Amino acid sequence: MKQRYQYLVGLALLASLSLLAAPAAWAQGGQQSLAGTLGIYVFPSKGQDSTQQSEDEAACYKWAVSNSGVDPFDAQKQQEANAEQAAAAQQQAAQAGSGSTARSAVGGAAVGALIGEIADDDAGKGAAWGAGLGAIRGHRRGNRERAESQMAAAEQSGQAEAHTAAQIDGFKKAFSACMEGKDYIAKF
Repeated sequence: MKQRYQYLVGLALLASLSLLAAPAAWAQGGQQSLAGTLGIYVFPSKGQDSTQQSEDEAACYKWAVSNSGVDPFDAQKQQEANAEQAAAAQQQAAQAGSGSTARSAVGGAAVGALIGEIADDDAGKGAAWGAGLGAIRGHRRGNRERAESQMAAAEQSGQAEAHTAAQIDGFKKAFSACMEGKDYIAKF
């Protein structure tokens, strides 16, 4: 009975050690390959080992960069820079029409004073009405200018993102073609 107990304890100890070692083994084998980092799924079709696959992926990466003219890691950095630029442009657009309300109020006051003086000899009343109407007009113009600027910045940002995505797509096609030429199955 004692031997059986020791055997079960030893078996339990061995099982727990193997469970503790499993995450370390998984982490070593679970490292993401170059293709995985790029969002491309590559499977060896001729029994290539992971070392050979890593070498083939590195060679195909270089080949795809030279043939597509795109390095996806540089393209991603460029995309981030474009996003920052678009955010700055939108912020600038938001401030673009901010002075138009005051300018229009002053102009409206001047016109209103002139009309008020001519109409009923009350330039102050005409100036007040003119300033109010001018402020409303300027506010509307400022809002319209801000909206137009923001739309233009968003459109430009969208075009830049689409261009970068098309470049990365071209790279992935070249990389996949190279890997398929080396007897792998590659999908993205």
